[in-house]
Amino acid sequence: MQVYRLPALSDNYIFVLHAPAQGIAAVVDPAEAQPVLKFLAQLGAELVAIFNTHHHGDHVGGNAELLRKFPTLTVYGGEGDRGRIPGQQKFLQGGDRVPFGDQEAEVLFVPGHTRAHIAYYFPPTNPEDAGELFCGDTLFAGGCGRLFEGTPTQMVQSLSKLRALPDNTRVWCAHEYTLKNLQFALSVESANLDLQTRLAEVEAMRQRSEATVPSNLGLEKRTNPFLRWDVPRIQQAVKMAEQVETFARLRQLKEQF
Repeated sequence: MQVYRLPALSDNYIFVLHAPAQGIAAVVDPAEAQPVLKFLAQLGAELVAIFNTHHHGDHVGGNAELLRKFPTLTVYGGEGDRGRIPGQQKFLQGGDRVPFGDQEAEVLFVPGHTRAHIAYYFPPTNPEDAGELFCGDTLFAGGCGRLFEGTPTQMVQSLSKLRALPDNTRVWCAHEYTLKNLQFALSVESANLDLQTRLAEVEAMRQRSEATVPSNLGLEKRTNPFLRWDVPRIQQAVKMAEQVETFARLRQLKEQF
């Protein structure tokens, strides 16, 4: 399976999955249809699935037009998003599996950003390869999503599921927020050498207008404060001792940053 990243709107990413042997493609969170249609024409692939992570308009905005162009495709989303995702036909729960080409994704229920948010994890077909995680707005490179419909407890539980995946997992998050996320991260963990190095690299990448997605889960575990709520020096920095309270305070500080 090949994964392609398409920029959309002001800072969104749409992901196109391609199974060349079968001549088919799937799209994750199509914010708009036209970039997808143009790219599919270049690939010469038939769109067979839309994998939505949640119902927000900048993730489902292209659904209706893509369905008009490919009326036999299947639209997947979370069970709790019933009635909120245009064209949704499959209503998924955590632990479900969804097929694409000769692979299957595991569905992870990760509420917090929204009440029905899900993620799709494609495990590697070979042990030496990386898995692919499509996490919508739950986990970002260097950050995490706002809590619009969920609680800090839910988000910590959801991020814990993602943190438990293998370190070499590629993290395909849906927005280019990395630079500001890392600037905030350094404000709460200034002594983190991995974080200092990463911020410098991302600053250089963004100066060259390069995308910072996908990220790597092992790197996130070392540098993303929203996966490090149990690290003593972060707890000390935000003056909290309990893990959920630490996360909640981090989220509050980020929104004020």
